[in-house]
Amino acid sequence: MAHTPLTPAERARYHRHLLLDEIGDAGQRRLAAARVLLVGAGGLGSPAALYLAAAGVGCLGVVDDDRVDLSNLQRQVIYRDADLGRPKATAAAAALRARNPHISVVEHPERLTAEGAERIAADYDLIVDGADNFATRYLVNDLAVLTGRRVVYAAIMRFDGQATVFGLGGPCYRCLYPAPPPAAVAPNCAEAGVLGVLPGLLGVIQATEAIKLIVGAGDPLVGRLLMVDALAMRFHTVKVPRDPRCAVCGEAPTITSLADTAAVCAAEAQSPWDIAVDDYARHRTGALIDVRTPAEAAAASIGGRLIPLDTLAGHIDDLRALGRVVVHCQRGGRSARAVEMLRAAGVDAHNLRGGLDAWRVAGLPLRGGGA
Repeated sequence: MAHTPLTPAERARYHRHLLLDEIGDAGQRRLAAARVLLVGAGGLGSPAALYLAAAGVGCLGVVDDDRVDLSNLQRQVIYRDADLGRPKATAAAAALRARNPHISVVEHPERLTAEGAERIAADYDLIVDGADNFATRYLVNDLAVLTGRRVVYAAIMRFDGQATVFGLGGPCYRCLYPAPPPAAVAPNCAEAGVLGVLPGLLGVIQATEAIKLIVGAGDPLVGRLLMVDALAMRFHTVKVPRDPRCAVCGEAPTITSLADTAAVCAAEAQSPWDIAVDDYARHRTGALIDVRTPAEAAAASIGGRLIPLDTLAGHIDDLRALGRVVVHCQRGGRSARAVEMLRAAGVDAHNLRGGLDAWRVAGLPLRGGGA
């Protein structure tokens, strides 16, 4: 495939790349011709996008439906205070265009869904997965397997991270994790916290792997999961075999379309005690309990009684006396754990599925700074 010759300005900008035998003129032109889709413009997507833009990747697509929040600035280095409240896809795209005028950036200010994923991905040949939830990771994986694309994956939590490359005949995400863990045992970074520099470290690893894949250099992390322990500053890799029983890339796949993915994820995500946000908003049946922190509740709230999760055990008798209660948090993980605890103690507890984030996506009214 022929690529457009580099201009004098580009040759000056990428001079250090041109000195590398593994990249050189041909590799830099491959970077200029590449089209990379970044799923998520958060902690992982920010550094990955900045370095891919600086490296001269010709077209970057940024898909994210969130808006910049003050709590993002501790780790999402692509944003500034002036971006607060702006759609992340828009703010990130502006920063990337300012970083390198020789590339193009396409904004996708929307949630990646089973209905729209193929449309969005159609113009890109490589995906960098910076998602922060299991449903999107499985969707990205299945999209890549079904359409023959490669995925550079990473995930972070507290002080730990991991990264690998899916595709190229190796295993996929479902080979590594056939099913998501229950929400009650799988807190996200908003609930468990994360060292601010950790997504920078893993996002740069993702950018490195993406560049290697584009220029055809080195040994990509296919079939190997890189594990990072930032507290001990230890790196090690474990082999990940392809699973012949995998539901999407195995010998007898049961997931053959993204409609199957949506159905599987919906079934896995629900519990008998879940309530959809629109159902609760319509009927308001049950006392609403917020198990987030006071700072989170001050920023944005659905309402209800604030009982942080770490104090919940001391309120069980009070809650039992209320009859039916509906528990919510930011995204549903802490509230799922709370419901498990409360039901074990005889409280008629139910989980508001997706929490405040799902409430916001549904367009329902909020109180406080996030309204």
